Amino acid sequence: MNTATTNRARDLVAQMTEDEKFAWLSGPMAIPLTDELKAQGAIGSAAFYPGIPRLGIPAMQQADASLGVSNIGGVRPGDHATGLPSSLLLGATFNRELAREGGALVGREARAKGFNVQLAGGANLIREPRGGRNFEYISEDPLLTGVLAGHSVAGIQAQGVVSTVKHFVANSQETGRVMVSSNLAEAALRESDLLAFQIAIEIGQPGAVMPGYNLVNGDYASENAFLLQHVLKDEWGFPGWVMADWGATHSTVKAALAGLDVQSGANLDDAHHFGQALRDAVRDGAVPQSRIDNMVERILTSLISVGALDAAPHEKREQPIDFSQHKLIAQRQAEEGIVLLANERAVLPLPQRLAKLLIVGEHADHGVLCGGGSSAVSPIGSLQLPGTSIMGMDVAKVVQPSSLVTAIAEESAARDVVFLDGLDRERVLEQAKSADAVIVFAQEWRSEGLDAVGLALPGDQDALIAAIAGVNQATIVVIQSGGPVTMPWRGDVAAILAAWYPGSGGGPAVAGVLFGRVNPSGRLPVTFPASEAQLPRPNQIDPDTTTSNPGMPRKGAIIPIDHDIEGSDVGYRWFARQGLTPLFPFGFGLSYTTFALSDLQVSVDGRYRASVQVANTGARAGAAVVQIYVARPGAGGFVKRLAGFAKIMLAAGERRSIGIDLEPRIFARYRDAGFEIAQGTCRVWAAHDASDDALWTDVVIDAARPITT
Repeated sequence: MNTATTNRARDLVAQMTEDEKFAWLSGPMAIPLTDELKAQGAIGSAAFYPGIPRLGIPAMQQADASLGVSNIGGVRPGDHATGLPSSLLLGATFNRELAREGGALVGREARAKGFNVQLAGGANLIREPRGGRNFEYISEDPLLTGVLAGHSVAGIQAQGVVSTVKHFVANSQETGRVMVSSNLAEAALRESDLLAFQIAIEIGQPGAVMPGYNLVNGDYASENAFLLQHVLKDEWGFPGWVMADWGATHSTVKAALAGLDVQSGANLDDAHHFGQALRDAVRDGAVPQSRIDNMVERILTSLISVGALDAAPHEKREQPIDFSQHKLIAQRQAEEGIVLLANERAVLPLPQRLAKLLIVGEHADHGVLCGGGSSAVSPIGSLQLPGTSIMGMDVAKVVQPSSLVTAIAEESAARDVVFLDGLDRERVLEQAKSADAVIVFAQEWRSEGLDAVGLALPGDQDALIAAIAGVNQATIVVIQSGGPVTMPWRGDVAAILAAWYPGSGGGPAVAGVLFGRVNPSGRLPVTFPASEAQLPRPNQIDPDTTTSNPGMPRKGAIIPIDHDIEGSDVGYRWFARQGLTPLFPFGFGLSYTTFALSDLQVSVDGRYRASVQVANTGARAGAAVVQIYVARPGAGGFVKRLAGFAKIMLAAGERRSIGIDLEPRIFARYRDAGFEIAQGTCRVWAAHDASDDALWTDVVIDAARPITT
């Protein structure tokens, strides 16, 4: 942050009254939009903080979330937004440019609607594959997560809107999310979850950071001095503000001195901790006045840095949004993030001219599934189905209007396209027997506030898929899910696509992959386990025995979650360490062409960099995702870690040499003094996925090297 920005923020704070300062340190949700809030200028959203016109400070209007501008409960009647694909799908693209472009889309829509803070930037690692909010996060890998989250944040802030990375840190599950303590040794935390946030913050420079509801090593994340003050503010030099999640503030003095700057959603907490209680703490000397000034200065610094204080009034509201163009951006992201997991007998792409095509899947005629909770976006025409309840508010199961059936009918030239919702199995099987191909759209809905129960598809979908595959050898399964699922029918079906939650352009994107207009290039951002028995913690907590939402009566005691079981070896690293074979490995994905890697060279002299020859050995153009992994054998070493990646488009038969910058911290272990690369030999792979061991070289580190960041 430059000195002029800091000085400007400090000068403004010096001119503010105490009432004006404290008005920005806590506030209720701006849902519902009361007459009082409306009179102050609130437009209805997650939060509103009043402006100070005499100082040229606009009101702070905060909106959810990473996947678009949400409109929870229809608080802004008639308002809608573009629904981006889930962050997991973004992770599957392995594409920095798409991450930045998607962020810019969200930033443009937020600013046009009058918001200057977007609660976007999910950067949690996926430690629990059944986690309810995994669709809001990017991957199980710290490098991939940090890089894509950082570029998304940068895209948002380039539009004059502050972005908020969250949920800092180790927020791994929704069951008991206000009652669980994520317990993990510091070195392992530094090499995994914290590293993801560190990279995201370095790249994106977000204006705000939001801790999670969970505890970390026994202290709530929102009042954890080690995380907020020692690491984030002191070590990393973060100049922005730390806002609590809604209803996640638990104290006054402890939280303020630990580094929390704002009590968000104060009406959901057990007390107004940053209201009169904080004023009293200042009066009594428990919290210094300088701390209050610093809180407000941090907020203003971030708003100034993105230009939110300098935009002309007509630029802040009611700007036209090109929804058609934004839908195409969402579609392009979906096209690059859909993962082809299986393609037996090259059944895909489907031929254009089929006599009969059967499509099976509930609501596939209307659109695509969207994850639930504060990040859910409801474009015009969305279906609002019964979902769940969070903090006393009903959260719908949203089906966004991008008809899969219509898109497939338009993409193909099939003479007869039959759609069935799948509820009448006998009718489905009867139609499947005479179809040239069957496309089954399987669904697994996840939401904030609740985890998936197990990894199987809910309901009787597994049985239905197996039955269809039993009567039609050209059965193709397209999975809309918030994370990995098990597939007992894997060997019986012809093809499998992971479509995640594909967003406003999901229908055309899926159809494009099925019929070959799009050559799939998505790669798994999470490992798909063969069974829950392979997980570090196979058993789940019974949600009836604990409390999963703020503002609700507490059940039972704090629940310790032992993340030291896997430590920094999250996801594919755990599978490598334990010698487990997953259903599908991290980084895996098929294409309609083939690629070959050769001539790997690695330099660690000053700049960490790999070069590799990539060849398209197939008959059509496609995008290769080259992944560079590093491991350190022996005592004190580590299993394979992703150290760099690149996505490259190649014409049929084309060969190219590419260079990939590697992250030095991936080569290192965290010691007391920081990251250090030990003397010795590392093995480096250029690979198609985490299980690909074909191309490697050994690299000698001639002397121990500390890393300064």
